[in-house]
Amino acid sequence: MPISPHVVRHRAAVSRSRRETLNGHMSVNLWFTGLSGSGKSTLAHAIEERLHLMGCRTYVFDGDNVRHGICGDLGFSLEDRSENMRRIAEMVNLFLDSGVISLTAFISPLEADRERVRKIIGPENIIEVYCNCPLEICEKRDVKGLYKKARAGEIKNYTGISSPYEAPKNPDIDLDTGTLPLRECVNTIISELRERGIILH
Repeated sequence: MPISPHVVRHRAAVSRSRRETLNGHMSVNLWFTGLSGSGKSTLAHAIEERLHLMGCRTYVFDGDNVRHGICGDLGFSLEDRSENMRRIAEMVNLFLDSGVISLTAFISPLEADRERVRKIIGPENIIEVYCNCPLEICEKRDVKGLYKKARAGEIKNYTGISSPYEAPKNPDIDLDTGTLPLRECVNTIISELRERGIILH
């Protein structure tokens, strides 16, 4: 992505590390990927609730919500999905600098796009969480009725039906969200954050 001409990055006196010290935890991004209905948003919000109760500063970027604003001009072609992820990654960088733990819940279907996100954010700043749920279970959940519409041809470029999903080859965390209880999934991620020293309690 080209950089705007005649701009110079400003280095603030209040650094990321100072903000992290004030917050009492490190900043990091938890990137949830998986099919629609795999539990990404449910899990992200459950983890945010747990972290919030622990006194952590957090924010969830939800796939539907960002398309009401900063990504509202994008469709669902592979090109638009790629641009959607790029914009999210750049926003995540701002939240990392602010010392916040950000949680991003997006289908993010292509490995190449997820790798691009990792490069933008920095591999040391991202924990990729694969919500590993079989398509048949996701379709049974189908709380929004979107799979049914996709099967009927009413929705084009729907991931898992008429558009591909490339499962992560080496996610940081691989969760069987089709069968594992939500609480167990939350505990797994909280434990990972503790092991990495992101949170201290």
